[in-house]
Amino acid sequence: MSHASLSVVPGIERHMPSVGVMFANGAASSEPARAVELATSAEELGFDSLWAVQHVVMPVGHESRYPYAASGEVPGGLHVAIPDPLVWLAFVAARTERIALATGILVLPQQHALVVAKQAATLDRLSGGRLILGVGAGWLAEEFSALGAPFDDRGRRLDEQVEVLRLAWSERETSFAGTTMRFGPVVVEPKPVNGSIPIVIGGHTPAAELRAARIGDGFFPLGRRGPELVMSVARVRAAATAAGRDPSVVEVTADAPRNVAEAEAILSSGVRRVLVNAPVGVGSVRDALRRALDQVQSVFGSLL
Repeated sequence: MSHASLSVVPGIERHMPSVGVMFANGAASSEPARAVELATSAEELGFDSLWAVQHVVMPVGHESRYPYAASGEVPGGLHVAIPDPLVWLAFVAARTERIALATGILVLPQQHALVVAKQAATLDRLSGGRLILGVGAGWLAEEFSALGAPFDDRGRRLDEQVEVLRLAWSERETSFAGTTMRFGPVVVEPKPVNGSIPIVIGGHTPAAELRAARIGDGFFPLGRRGPELVMSVARVRAAATAAGRDPSVVEVTADAPRNVAEAEAILSSGVRRVLVNAPVGVGSVRDALRRALDQVQSVFGSLL
């Protein structure tokens, strides 16, 4: 399908999406000087957000296939440094003022929702309300096993955890009685600056699309481009409408376009944010970010 044949979603206003940086905490940016250089340069250049990934452990010899590469292999291999995203974001929060701080993606079913609720609310308060909490079900079964977390019911667990997060952030005293979690009443303090934290659902599966439509403040279909992105976003919007929600409240974040066809798909779908990869290798981080931003603006410039 050519970019000219992609139809515009009715009611979607075409405008240049904001631009963020993903894989911000990986590899070289795990070191403090590089982390600060990346965060401050991104903020100064006008990037809207930093997205930090998570793997608590990388099991040696795992059979689970990485779903975002045709090879099924994790980029960079098992021994690339991946700092804890909330700790890394807290570190760069202290050196920045405006840029949003996002997890992309936190594997929530591996963790206790009340612990994450407290960590996220703490970071949100200390950063002045800048946190975006991206969460997903996860794909690496062996990582769940190493952490003693059940893998098979992770979708149901994630649904309940999202509910628990919002209750913990909004209620003075919180209780919960679900199929995977039960507690209360408990007090979780502090609270987020704005009473809650945006929750973005990450993933590429039909289950992720439905979850974003039902309970997400946003959707991040990593790896979806062109017609695949258009169809994925359309399914989310249709499912949100069927669930009685305004589909426009589900903010979509996508990979930055590599060409005009992918940019047209992004504009046609009403995507509000695109993400470029954090710079790798030696050289000026600021210069690399500037080149990436110029490239994105150039690709969209021919369509707007």
